[in-house]
Amino acid sequence: MPVSLPRCPVCSDPLEITEGTCRACDVQVRGHFGSGRYDSLSSDQAAFLEAFLRCRGVIRDIEAVLGISYPTVKSRLESMLTALGLQDHPLEAPAARDTTTPPDPATVRRTVLEAVKRGELTSEEGMRKLQGLS
Repeated sequence: MPVSLPRCPVCSDPLEITEGTCRACDVQVRGHFGSGRYDSLSSDQAAFLEAFLRCRGVIRDIEAVLGISYPTVKSRLESMLTALGLQDHPLEAPAARDTTTPPDPATVRRTVLEAVKRGELTSEEGMRKLQGLS
């Protein structure tokens, strides 16, 4: 399987992939295709990433598998984070998507009216909550 080169072998600028061919059916595709984030890693960084993932991020296992010291593991990890543009966000998690379904307006109206009827809300409070639905 051919390997796509993320950098120009002559000047080291990023390569833009513009053509692809399927070996099975000989279909050719031409266009402007961007590379993935991990294509910016050197072959050494990619090998380290694979070892890191296989070891489930357990540093002592990475040390043993690669035969390197703790400071070297940390240095390679920092180098990889820099190459990926992630060095400035050590504790920032990806934004979680809100998967909650908004409440049904008819149900909210009924709940507010029942609360007013029971005296848990004043009529003014109930009106403010109902106006927020529209």
